[in-house]
Amino acid sequence: MLAAGVALTLASPAFAQGENPLLPKNLSPWGMFLNADIVVKAVMIGLAIASLVTWTIWLGKTVELRMATRRVRRRLRLLESGPRLAEAVRVCDGERDAVAQLVLTTAREAELSGGIIDDGFKERVALRLERVEAAVTRQISRGTGILATIGATAPFVGLFGTVWGIMNAFIGISESHTTNLAVVAPGIAEALLTTAIGLVAAIPAVVIYNHLARVISGYKALLGDASAQLLLMISRGDRASAPRLRAAE
Repeated sequence: MLAAGVALTLASPAFAQGENPLLPKNLSPWGMFLNADIVVKAVMIGLAIASLVTWTIWLGKTVELRMATRRVRRRLRLLESGPRLAEAVRVCDGERDAVAQLVLTTAREAELSGGIIDDGFKERVALRLERVEAAVTRQISRGTGILATIGATAPFVGLFGTVWGIMNAFIGISESHTTNLAVVAPGIAEALLTTAIGLVAAIPAVVIYNHLARVISGYKALLGDASAQLLLMISRGDRASAPRLRAAE
């Protein structure tokens, strides 16, 4: 009888340490996602989509800005070489890049002014150039606002998922009538995973947004240089090219 009691005492910890069927067996990120509440899953999926959008915008805008900057630099070298306005119009005729639009709008104003180059003409050209620069900058900046939105809201969306998951964890504690950490920890881990995913979505979005903002500022400065070259061109009194603008267009 004593031997049986000793054997039962030694065996009881083994039974206590056995696997609990109520506990999730896979605590990897994917396993926690599969075991999460439907609301927490929706938050995780939304944050994953936001992260995918962030990297897609980064790739698209990087290629677009690189090509646009290359075209502006090429046109700027042409303007700095000192051609007449009519020659610049001939080179840019039919093109839709930013500097071509600046050249063509200058030629259009020269045509409407009848070839009269005075202070009023220079002010009108400067106004036209300013509006074209603003329109081109808005066009090249499309999509970057989404990055700012993701960077600002993703941490809070992740926090919402965390709060919801912790609420469910506390409800589970109340229903199971136990405060055993082994029972509570998986639910809290699933909840905290949403905060981690929110930060993973937000941090790259903020970094990429700031990077693109700097590149767009440099692009805008190049457009300003091109506008300055056009203003210098007409300020020299390029009267000889004015009568030929209509033919060039």
